Amino acid sequence: MLTALLWLMATLLDHGWGEPHRWHPLVGFGGLANRVESLAYGPPQANPAARRLRGIGAVLVLLAPCMLAAWLLSLVPLLGLAVALGALYLAIGVRSLTEHAEAVADALRADDLPLARERVGRIVSRDTADLDEDQISRATVESVLENGCDAIFGALFWFALAWTPGVVVYRLANTLDAMWGYRTPRYLDFGWAAARLDDVLNWIPARLTALSYLLVGAKPALAWRCWREQAPFWKSPNAGPVMAAGAGALGLALGGPARYHGEWIVRPVLGEGLAPRPEDIGRAIILVRRSLGLWLVVGVIAGVAFA
Repeated sequence: MLTALLWLMATLLDHGWGEPHRWHPLVGFGGLANRVESLAYGPPQANPAARRLRGIGAVLVLLAPCMLAAWLLSLVPLLGLAVALGALYLAIGVRSLTEHAEAVADALRADDLPLARERVGRIVSRDTADLDEDQISRATVESVLENGCDAIFGALFWFALAWTPGVVVYRLANTLDAMWGYRTPRYLDFGWAAARLDDVLNWIPARLTALSYLLVGAKPALAWRCWREQAPFWKSPNAGPVMAAGAGALGLALGGPARYHGEWIVRPVLGEGLAPRPEDIGRAIILVRRSLGLWLVVGVIAGVAFA
């Protein structure tokens, strides 16, 4: 029951305050990760195996002390509860995700493509300089659906499973994946450990997120079929189920070619229906919020049952 109450309290804090605009721990962690990368990356002539070992070491150096500190603080009466609530509040980002996506939609409704490209570039890793309205809408909907898992449901899951150490390690590992988990010449080997750890930590949350989209979406049968038939062909084992189920639940066609770091990547189509329009960004946000409501209700019911 305590876990469900902390879920609710953290969600309310995020709804009321959003992310801290100054001194956000994840920003500080990102700066620390950049410093560790500069020290651990090694010389240009390092072979792939050595680079991969250096990446493993960098992940361990960054995550092990944070996990230990979170565990020790969780053992302190009262303070442990406050730290747990603070960690969960800082780990989830419902309001931030909503505000970033709505800002893109506002720019599209104002027919300001340059502003829309700038704003969508803050939430996606693909190249955005030449995107048209449909491509911007698709990128934003994809980001909302995928980040529903990364920024909300994964954090809730690991908090329920492993309390403060769980949510801290999950969110920091997710941050490292966002920084290093690219198949570029620089990060293909060095970022291997960060990417694989994120895959492992997100395997169950991703499928629970996809199930949530299926249950609260307008087209559950289509969501299930897209998840079952299309997700296995997506390059990411976790983003595939989340985005396929979300696209099917919304009745939209996502995926398709996209350019990353100057290179066009052929991606399979996910979902079924029309290409997303600016108004579909709001529909994606509603789907994520309804899924969050489902999680909170199930969490409270489970808490009462166990109590």
